[in-house]
Amino acid sequence: MRQERVVARFEAWINPIFDKIINERSDTKLEVIDFNDSEESVWAKLKTVDVLHLRPTLDEIPPKWRVSKELLAKCPNLICVSSTGAGYDTIDVEACTKAGVAVVGQMGINATSVAEMAVGLMLSVSRRITESDRVLKSRRGFSREELMGHDLCGRVLGIVGLGYAGSATAKLANAFGMKVIAFDPYLTSEEMTSRGATSVDWEQLLNESDIISLHCPKDNSTRNMFNAEAFSKMKKGAQFVTTARGGIHDESALYQALSTEHLSGAGLDVWEEEPPALDHPLLSLPNVVATYHTAGVSHEGRYNVASQGALQIREILDGNKPSRLINPEVWEVFLKRNSL
Repeated sequence: MRQERVVARFEAWINPIFDKIINERSDTKLEVIDFNDSEESVWAKLKTVDVLHLRPTLDEIPPKWRVSKELLAKCPNLICVSSTGAGYDTIDVEACTKAGVAVVGQMGINATSVAEMAVGLMLSVSRRITESDRVLKSRRGFSREELMGHDLCGRVLGIVGLGYAGSATAKLANAFGMKVIAFDPYLTSEEMTSRGATSVDWEQLLNESDIISLHCPKDNSTRNMFNAEAFSKMKKGAQFVTTARGGIHDESALYQALSTEHLSGAGLDVWEEEPPALDHPLLSLPNVVATYHTAGVSHEGRYNVASQGALQIREILDGNKPSRLINPEVWEVFLKRNSL
């Protein structure tokens, strides 16, 4: 086994606890790489790296520095790729598996932060908090009843994806007195009940929900899941909230559903392009509350993700199977490579 292991991350803000934990080990060296440097310089550093810790958001990592089969071919020492978040859009997991590279993420670490944001968006849209703030700061001569919204208590929340964040959202929604239903084809009805939601099929979710909140990953089965047909099947006056990933919902179709008043509002934390253009049609609607992929970006969320990410890297370098291994089928190959 090599005496010193190199853990690298690209230059970007991260809670300082990550660097502190990695640097505590005398047998581990932290390399911070600026991908704005010359390609020659970046490649020279990447070729020495054992573990690469990188952001999962496509708009934050240039294509040539995402983990692809091309990058893997040029980085013979690389044995593990770690995502800084729950997603891993910048990592080709299949290519990593073929190359014997373990992929780990931070699934569930910031679930509380995401759930609080999801409920915050529901409150802001339902009670028209953001809209009221804008009106109060810009004009006079209106009545309070013009800005009347709806309580969350007693309403039906439909959750798509009852994993870490979805379950945490269900728990908070239950505390608000909401009826929580959920669609998740990977869980049994009993598992969903234990996570605070009643299992329903796709059609029921669309037809019965007053608010739908997305917490599923983006993959081939969920891309454009919420299209014009899906929005048309939602209850008239229902609301749509997402803290999942841009691309799971069709933004043009959502604009149509909102502008025709079929849906009464939306809380959007994620976008197809991040940040969205200033002239994006959805940003022109008063019943849209828009944020910039910040659901997991609280001080506590960032601290937890950074600290647990660093500890997981230490764990995997010691040959211990991590709890958030995305491609478990690679583990035996990884152990052999890790021992060289």
